[in-house]
Amino acid sequence: MKKKATNATINVRGTEVAVIQREGQDYISLTDMLNAKDGDFFISDWLRNRNTVEFLGIWETVHNPDFNSGEFAIIKSQAGLNSYKLSVKEWVEKTNAIGLRATAGRYGGTYAHRDIAFEFGMWISPEFKIYLIMEFQRLKEDENRRLSLAWNLNRTLAKINYRLHTDAIQAHLIPAEVTPKQASITYANEADLLNVALFGQTAREWRDANPDKEGNMRDHATLEQLLVLANIENMNAEFIHMELPQGERLKRLNAIAIRQMQTLTARTAKQLEGGSR
Repeated sequence: MKKKATNATINVRGTEVAVIQREGQDYISLTDMLNAKDGDFFISDWLRNRNTVEFLGIWETVHNPDFNSGEFAIIKSQAGLNSYKLSVKEWVEKTNAIGLRATAGRYGGTYAHRDIAFEFGMWISPEFKIYLIMEFQRLKEDENRRLSLAWNLNRTLAKINYRLHTDAIQAHLIPAEVTPKQASITYANEADLLNVALFGQTAREWRDANPDKEGNMRDHATLEQLLVLANIENMNAEFIHMELPQGERLKRLNAIAIRQMQTLTARTAKQLEGGSR
């Protein structure tokens, strides 16, 4: 499944430049960047340059296993000639390139992978390239800071509710005379109750299915999942106080998890769509 596109804008020395993310990769608007170049220039002028074609070919060879090297060789042999003319659309169609793409709509225009956009920035001017890289890095740092704050907040909520949860287990599910080992088994069972309700599998099942991943399934959870986990952990503590059987609690928690995940994911999708307008 393809990831949704997200949009942002950076200001490079007074020029507003759109940045979109497709399938986890950042693409920067070359169309917007042209506004910073004096005179009438077009992206096709940049594509006429033999050095440009060679750079694009090398980039695609490194990053794109489906790159059509045969078509690229033909294009490269013609680059620089007076009769040579190539559009972004033709480049993509002939070589199956992924570094450049043309989009329609409000954020329409020609976009390039950040590596290629930085090279295009040099064609605008060396100064523009430097500021472009600076502003792009600032954007990514801001994004990472916001994600880190949100992730840590949800982890903190999960830890607080975990304490409420274990306190409820201690008060209602742990008999007075048990060994620490027996108590840990009960705690583990209740933790897996939440895992099954939200993730559909136990911690052991997740580890068996993901032997190469570090940590546990909660370390790889999304922000929405962590928030729902905090909620159902608190709800399970209340259900324990109500002395509901474990099977009944699992059914209720699963229904709550499904409903809350549907609400949160729908809201996230709506926010992303709103940000693209």
